[in-house]
Amino acid sequence: MFDIRVGILLCVLTMAGCATQAAYVVPAVKLPTSVSDTATMPGVSPPQVGWVPAAPADLEDRGNWWQLFGDPNLSTLEGAATKSNQSLEAATARLLQARSQVRSARAGYFPVVGASAAVNRQRTSANVAGRSLADKTVNDFSAGLDVSWEPDLFGKVAHTVQAAKAREEASAADWAALRLSIQGEVAVDYFDLKDALRQRTILQQSVVSYERAGDLVQARFNAGIASDLEVAQSQTQLQTTQAQLQDISIRAAQLEHAIATLVNDPGANINVTANDPDLTLMPIPAELSSDLLQRRPDIAAAERRVFASYSDVSTAQSAFFPDLLLAASGGRESSTVTNWLTLPSRFWTVGPSLVGTIFDGGRRQSQVELTKAQYREAIANYRQGVLTAFQEVQDQLQAAQQLQGEAQLQAAAVRSAERALRVATDRYRAGAVSYLEVVTAQSTALANERTAADISRRQLEASVRLIKAVGGQWTGGSG
Repeated sequence: MFDIRVGILLCVLTMAGCATQAAYVVPAVKLPTSVSDTATMPGVSPPQVGWVPAAPADLEDRGNWWQLFGDPNLSTLEGAATKSNQSLEAATARLLQARSQVRSARAGYFPVVGASAAVNRQRTSANVAGRSLADKTVNDFSAGLDVSWEPDLFGKVAHTVQAAKAREEASAADWAALRLSIQGEVAVDYFDLKDALRQRTILQQSVVSYERAGDLVQARFNAGIASDLEVAQSQTQLQTTQAQLQDISIRAAQLEHAIATLVNDPGANINVTANDPDLTLMPIPAELSSDLLQRRPDIAAAERRVFASYSDVSTAQSAFFPDLLLAASGGRESSTVTNWLTLPSRFWTVGPSLVGTIFDGGRRQSQVELTKAQYREAIANYRQGVLTAFQEVQDQLQAAQQLQGEAQLQAAAVRSAERALRVATDRYRAGAVSYLEVVTAQSTALANERTAADISRRQLEASVRLIKAVGGQWTGGSG
């Protein structure tokens, strides 16, 4: 004779075999094998482009890349920001939340055990017919255990755990991405501050030079050699430069405040002076492997969210299958304390139950369609993130390479402008030219010197942004 319990079990196992979707495959991305500046070089063929599966390597050591610049002050600030930045502290809290959600999801694998105890005193109405306890007052002492367990036949718990774990890994990658971003911001602000102090020194030296030139013009005016116009021109040049000096001082103070905020110490002593030695410029490679992009934690986070969305689809699909619940309860119950421990006071119940939804107006199907659309969105976001990362590497690699040549040309321009200023000043002393020629030479020399300082800043910042674009230093090690 066919046992209905066996039939139910066979039916459940059959449905369980149909409850899974196709295996997860990491989305492929279409990228060249390397990143270089060949796009601007005629006669050089670009690298081959093809769709390749991603292989996130965000756990690789990114190294203490800031040490490559050879500045102890920068290393101190980077260490302080990594330990104390409040945005990073908030990201740590989000990671801890994600880990708690993983533990909560895994709890679904285990049975739920509950205990209860009660003491009741009850009187039944005397006007109730057919009851043995009519017009009587009785006590009820009870205690028991309840155990329930839902076997994960259709992978609902497993997929929930997978999604939670993937989101935890994404949160860990978010934390790493934020840390890299904060470290980069500290370096950029530090380089901006050093540039501001250097610009201030240039302007201070120019003010002193312009004051001496103004004294010369005033002396010539007193001797009847120079005109009022030349005096006004010299004063205008001096006052304009003094105003620029005030403005750069404001910028330097704001950068100090920004760095202090990043290291979570409003009263921090940034300890930067214009007399600090020049920073070491990192050697920029001609090309970088595209595989480096897979070390970027933000890319890894996007890929983990793709897998989480994939698991959400499986969870939504499992809602079409019934839930098998195994439950048992037992304990003791008696009207008197003395009989509570006797054998007749025991009670128990045990048995399975199979519960499923027959009609819900399309709610489950809508949930499946929703999760599939979210999965599709996650894939698109991941691929767009990779493409954007590749663009960032291209931009910063090209900028770093081009700025090397620009710096050399600007250094030559500074030397030429200084020579032109010396010639114009000598010619003015000799009475061969008007002071306008000196003013023009002064403006040109100052502008070129400040431009040279700005290019040095841009070189350093391009190096930092290239490091961020590839997810850390590309040379390996700790720097």
